[in-house]
Amino acid sequence: MNKQKKIDSRDIGLEIGLILGQYFFNTEHLHYGYWAGDLDINLKNLPQAQKNYCHFIISQIPEGIKTILDVGCGVGRSAFELINKGYRVDCVSPSPVLTERARMLLGEQSHIFECDFENIQTENRYDMILFSESFQYIKLEKALQNSVKLLNKDGYLLICDFFKTDAKGKSVLGGGHKLAKFYEFISQYPLIPIKDMDITKETAPNLDIINGFLSNVGFPIWKTLIHFLDTNYHFISRLIHWKYNRKIKKINRKYFSGARNARNFSIYKSYRLLLYKNVSA
Repeated sequence: MNKQKKIDSRDIGLEIGLILGQYFFNTEHLHYGYWAGDLDINLKNLPQAQKNYCHFIISQIPEGIKTILDVGCGVGRSAFELINKGYRVDCVSPSPVLTERARMLLGEQSHIFECDFENIQTENRYDMILFSESFQYIKLEKALQNSVKLLNKDGYLLICDFFKTDAKGKSVLGGGHKLAKFYEFISQYPLIPIKDMDITKETAPNLDIINGFLSNVGFPIWKTLIHFLDTNYHFISRLIHWKYNRKIKKINRKYFSGARNARNFSIYKSYRLLLYKNVSA
């Protein structure tokens, strides 16, 4: 009998995010929103802010680009927009859940490599490689090595993602490579900087929206669940608290302490759009 493959907890989180986004906001975008101009910062406007983010990235693509590799394509919404703009787009998607959705949307218009970027195998070369909130999940050295390998000469690497700053103290906000380490690593590759834009101000408001949702929806549900177990299943509740005490405290600290906000994000993270040109022979 074949052993059933375990489901990654990140896939479960993505699937829940898709369900919530589709049902409540009619959106399948999984990335941050870009809050610029006079767009009011509230949950209702999140889908528009996410569209603005996608359009912002497209506006930064250099002239002459024809082929793009979208690494970590999500459900393919950005790839779909790029294809409609006339680009030929292939995708990398390590998540079976998201790959299925992307194939439904993109059909035969795009080839999807269902693997980690570290393990991609192809003879294809691209005018641009795009990392949209996916760069943080890939080891720095491998991400840069494969990018140079898969880029045409004079091709471009475009990264739009957040990085860790050198701020003191411990943050509940995880994710991201250290920005200083990124600059150190990329200086060792034949990639010359073209753009380095700090868009932390335009993306940080997402954390206040998430914090509001967690405080007003997530925490009451969590509190009700704990109360239900304490009241109706006292023995099981005590066992859970004993066995998973550290995890429960971590959940409370990470998600329900109010620390996941725009102010802390701006302190501990730097959200950047980075554009590099490949000058290898």
